[in-house]
Amino acid sequence: MIKIGNIELPDFPLLLAPMEDVSDPPFRRLCKEHGADLMYSEFISSEGLIRDAIKSRMKLDIFDYERPVGIQIFGGDEEAMALSSKIVSTVNPDLIDINFGCPVKKVVCKGAGAGVLKDVDLMIRLTQAVIDSTHLPVTVKTRLGWDDDSINIDEVAERLQDIGVAALSIHARTRAQMYKGHSDWSHIARVKNNPRITMPIFGNGDIDSPEKALHYKNEYGIDGIMIGRAAIGYPWIFNEIKHYFKTGEHLAKPTVVDRVEAVRNHLTWAMEWKGERLGIVETRPHYTNYFKGIHSFKTFRQKLVTLDKPEELFAHLNEIEEAYSGYQIV
Repeated sequence: MIKIGNIELPDFPLLLAPMEDVSDPPFRRLCKEHGADLMYSEFISSEGLIRDAIKSRMKLDIFDYERPVGIQIFGGDEEAMALSSKIVSTVNPDLIDINFGCPVKKVVCKGAGAGVLKDVDLMIRLTQAVIDSTHLPVTVKTRLGWDDDSINIDEVAERLQDIGVAALSIHARTRAQMYKGHSDWSHIARVKNNPRITMPIFGNGDIDSPEKALHYKNEYGIDGIMIGRAAIGYPWIFNEIKHYFKTGEHLAKPTVVDRVEAVRNHLTWAMEWKGERLGIVETRPHYTNYFKGIHSFKTFRQKLVTLDKPEELFAHLNEIEEAYSGYQIV
């Protein structure tokens, strides 16, 4: 059993990564129903939260059926991180996670996200400010380092643990790599095998199949896996991995009917949470991934992203279900 503070997770948990414009409550709910053990909110700007920015405040919404769930914050100012930590604590998530890994320029330029990898002392001060301002367990998600010449994850892990960080998730790329090239999990294995490290170490990067998940589990000895992009439009990946771990066999791939049902739920929950118009618009980018690999689907997809009334969308989903009845996805 893996523990983060008082949170008890199954042996070798599967985590849903915090992803901007993806990991909102409707998507998290789908992933929870399909086997995710621990999930995180989209990352939230500490400064936006303090300014009472509407979008930042909405990201604080969590629901009991999601638990355990963490809220992730980012920023480069100690006072702002401390205050945002206090604000987050009031909605009572199970933990607070700090993002020191986002490679996006607009975040890095503010001295936040992966930008903090250039200054480990600042990272420690920012983390300490959060820890001192909450009663909740604090975890961190980060990368190997800024670039290949400055990989500092070993020092980062030790120093974060020393000040009380409860778990560490490591994306096995540098900031310079962004999301390109191969992830190098050997660095994560080295951190995990460090006799000084006792906190749980979770690996992230390129896990997109049950076979790869099992290989990385056995090869690198980590405590669990965090899955990000592979879950977009495919929440089934969590239960597929768990089933493969237990049996060595594959679950049947979700049918078109399964995919339509997931889209119906995603759209319904998005409209309930965001309002009808915003729910419809912000669900559109997900359709390509939900129906990926389906032959001759372009016309159906084009209609999905142009319809703007719920009854029309649900009627079109029924048409898709009927058109692909019995269709086997390879």
